[in-house]
Amino acid sequence: MLPCPDLDAALAFFTEQLGFRLETIMPADQPTVAVVSGHDLVLRLERHGAGWPGRLRLGSDDLLGRHGGAVVAPNGTIVELVATDPPMIVPPLAARFELTPAAHREAGGVGRAAMHYRDLLPSRQGGRFIASHITIPAGGPVPDYVHHHRIRFQVIYCRRGWVRVVYEDQGEPFVLEAGDCVLQPSGIRHRVLESSAGLEVIEVTSPAEHPTHVDHDLALPTAAVRPDRSFDGQTFVRHHSRYAAWGPWRSPGFEARDCGIAAATGGLGDVRVARATVAGAATAWGHHDAELLLWFVVSGTATLRLDGRPDAGLGAEDAVAIPAGLDHALTDCSDDLEILEVTVA
Repeated sequence: MLPCPDLDAALAFFTEQLGFRLETIMPADQPTVAVVSGHDLVLRLERHGAGWPGRLRLGSDDLLGRHGGAVVAPNGTIVELVATDPPMIVPPLAARFELTPAAHREAGGVGRAAMHYRDLLPSRQGGRFIASHITIPAGGPVPDYVHHHRIRFQVIYCRRGWVRVVYEDQGEPFVLEAGDCVLQPSGIRHRVLESSAGLEVIEVTSPAEHPTHVDHDLALPTAAVRPDRSFDGQTFVRHHSRYAAWGPWRSPGFEARDCGIAAATGGLGDVRVARATVAGAATAWGHHDAELLLWFVVSGTATLRLDGRPDAGLGAEDAVAIPAGLDHALTDCSDDLEILEVTVA
């Protein structure tokens, strides 16, 4: 309800200037109330209404082009005009070294759909990235809904347990098991259905702040199955760890499996799972030139050596981001060391 002392002027503004449609007006001989609809809103304009005239936010490219960013109605209502599909905001990179130990596991909170979040990149690298260690302690059905994200890059790796999910145009729901990985392109509709107790996944996304849009109309699974469909230039990936081939990684004494993310993103991102094949293995010194190099220690231990910095011991559930140009190496690796490596160019 919006108070409108001059009902005629307000009604003309909302219908003629903003494109609302008149639904009801009363009484006929001397109108004091008008109901209008438009832009997914229903407004009741009252000549003798009391209170604040309100603030509205309307998504309309046409109105934005004609009126600019905001207009004020005759009754004082402020109407903000925004683009229906605003451009994605990816903050500039503020690369820094970050080591987030497993001891910070309890520092997170409960987020969307009752999922527990632990922040693996507290600095967010300037807002360009977010990495989360997500758990569902109880398991069972997940109170999720069909939704999608406006993102540049998003990958999910299952560390422990299992989760049943369903994706647009990718067939029937399937179970993501420990070691499996998915690439979620921007715009793909999906839903988390149920999980095992103690499910753990690692999620890496760019940018850090991004909207989750609910789709109330689409039912999953969809009738069409189009595994090669492009979503904003990327294709969906489901990496099965049990069928993966292992190959060389960095130095002798290690091997890795490629999760297929680089090919699906046109080289934007890459995800590999690396493991030591012998106790005491060590990598050669080296550096990278990517925006992000993130390691999450799935299991085992190692020593991280850094040029000009103190050595750091790594253990299970530790996460480390190494900025471009910083020489580094792994030494004293245990024979059960396994690392999730995510890079974004």
